[in-house]
Amino acid sequence: MDGIVAIYRRELAGYFSTPTAYVFLSIFLFGAGGFAFHLGRFFDSGQADLAPFFAFHPWLFLIFMPAIAMKLWADEVGGGSLELLMTLPIPTWAAVGGKFLAAWTVAGAALALTFPIWITVNVLGDADNGAIFVGYLGSVLMAGGYIAIASAMSATTGNQVIAFVLAVFVSFLFTAAGMPIVVETVSSILPAALVEGIAGLSPLERFESARRGVVEARDLVYFGSLIAAWLAVTNALVTARRGG
Repeated sequence: MDGIVAIYRRELAGYFSTPTAYVFLSIFLFGAGGFAFHLGRFFDSGQADLAPFFAFHPWLFLIFMPAIAMKLWADEVGGGSLELLMTLPIPTWAAVGGKFLAAWTVAGAALALTFPIWITVNVLGDADNGAIFVGYLGSVLMAGGYIAIASAMSATTGNQVIAFVLAVFVSFLFTAAGMPIVVETVSSILPAALVEGIAGLSPLERFESARRGVVEARDLVYFGSLIAAWLAVTNALVTARRGG
């Protein structure tokens, strides 16, 4: 745990010692507000909930989470500092976990800074704050899943741009797997059980439950498994580089 905390502090300080975190937070807040108020027509919905706000989170995260996590390992590989990092008396998994938690904290801060919209919906009507809280919880977990994917992609290359493109591509594949048009297309050529399995890989359906204010154990297990699986991939990739 000491190793995780040390790497976490190092990475988090690295985010806020440069414009990276501030640029990310500013653009994310602008994008989240723009989608909710203009595309989601927040004020025109006439309902005291944050459904128009949460509806676009999967697509925002598809871009913003890879952007915040693309540097996690690509910087170390490209800058030649991976070998130095790996000489520290900490296991590889601690470095992987610490870096992931730092990026996840920045993502959590971005979501926390959207609190004015929560206040606004309470001022405008009788909001179900329990459901809104669950929606935020789902967003945090989904952000963790995308960051874990981006972490693995970052460990495959020393170039941040390539890491970003790979992370967006893989994240899109997972997201699109649950879209109706994809499900309908593959259902005509694949068995129903396999189609259901492919659709189950997408965070869209899992997040939809949270967006409605429903917490299900299977959704928590899904996001936990998604994060753990991709962090295990990251650990394997970094270990392979360390061994090389």
